[in-house]
Amino acid sequence: MSAIVDGQRRLAVTGPADRLDRYQAVRALTEALAEPLSAEDQTVQSMPDVSPTKWHRAHTSWFFETFLLSAHRPGYRPFHPTYGYLFNSYYEAVGPRYSRPDRGLVSRPGCAEVAAYRAYVDEHMASMLADGLDGAAADLVELGLHHEQQHQELLLMDIKHVLSQSPLDPIYWDEPHPAAGLAAPLGWVSHPGGVVTEGAGGDGFAFDNEGPRHDVHLVPFAVADRLVTCGEWISFIEDGGYRTAGLWLSDGWAAIRGQGWEGPLYWQREETEEWTEYTLAGRRPVDPSRPVCHVSYYEADAFATWAGARLPTEFEWEAVATGWPVVGQLDGAGPARPAVSGGASMFGGAWAWTSSAYLPYPGFRPAPGAVGEYNGKFMVGQQVLRGGSCATPADHVRPTYRNFFPAGARWPFTGVRLAKDL
Repeated sequence: MSAIVDGQRRLAVTGPADRLDRYQAVRALTEALAEPLSAEDQTVQSMPDVSPTKWHRAHTSWFFETFLLSAHRPGYRPFHPTYGYLFNSYYEAVGPRYSRPDRGLVSRPGCAEVAAYRAYVDEHMASMLADGLDGAAADLVELGLHHEQQHQELLLMDIKHVLSQSPLDPIYWDEPHPAAGLAAPLGWVSHPGGVVTEGAGGDGFAFDNEGPRHDVHLVPFAVADRLVTCGEWISFIEDGGYRTAGLWLSDGWAAIRGQGWEGPLYWQREETEEWTEYTLAGRRPVDPSRPVCHVSYYEADAFATWAGARLPTEFEWEAVATGWPVVGQLDGAGPARPAVSGGASMFGGAWAWTSSAYLPYPGFRPAPGAVGEYNGKFMVGQQVLRGGSCATPADHVRPTYRNFFPAGARWPFTGVRLAKDL
């Protein structure tokens, strides 16, 4: 059983062996994602929003060192006196931090030193987990593991952007060229509307921004049972979607004109007039049956307008998605790329932009202390996304999960799900 305590869901304490197994599995997946990359790959920062791979590996270790080992393990000595400054992300209560846009300038510590840091933290965490934890420490371990799973997706988002800068179109993980499948015909899941109760409040982990549970009034609507495909996006392009001002929000029109967008991020029109896209398996022809990915909120909204539909609110999406099988595709066995939609699904593939601004739910209170900075202070100027992606670990996504990015973001694994009024 679980309950919301101090704004964060409290978990029932499981056995030390189970918790250690989960800790080791999550930490091992991070290393598996980094393994195909050279030391040079892991140091590059291709834009201010991207962090180097080795920074993700170190920061996730810093989280356990700072909030568990240093705070709950008497006599623990940090691995390096400067790492707390280098690898703090945005926790003001913890202390000063190195400038985010300059993370790619830090060549030292190198990947070997970061690996040693991870091993040091893991050794001490294993000892701590074996000794048993009180409720507060157990909650922090679970929060730290879900935090690391977030960074596993960020690692893939970021390294894709890094590798895409190379004219060599480098391959991160190879992927076979399967025969083209066919996307399922677009269907609709109807909802009668009325008062629904949403947000986290049952068993299992949830971030503080997923609660409290509260009532929402919905009018009758329908949500598409799959994501928009690349083939449908090509039709939008060919119909002048990127050249028709009337389809676009004002800021979106300014973005495409100012930045020269003609298609999703990583797409390129070849001399043959065919579209290709850079993937983590190298440059490939655009597969019209796969869900479109790496589009901004502005593009998603313009497509919905062109299609005679709209984007769902986050509450509409949750009302429909609750009860559907939860799908996550990241397991470290291959490159993250949205799979062909073979049937109805509300999860996986690409995060679906919603029309909802990222705001607190009624009664929301950040958790006390530094961990309270995790979500609440970002509740302005961002849009909510729902449903997980091809880069989201399977046990990390759930119907109440609220992802969020600025409206112009295109490097996350973001796609489009349509909605309409009834």
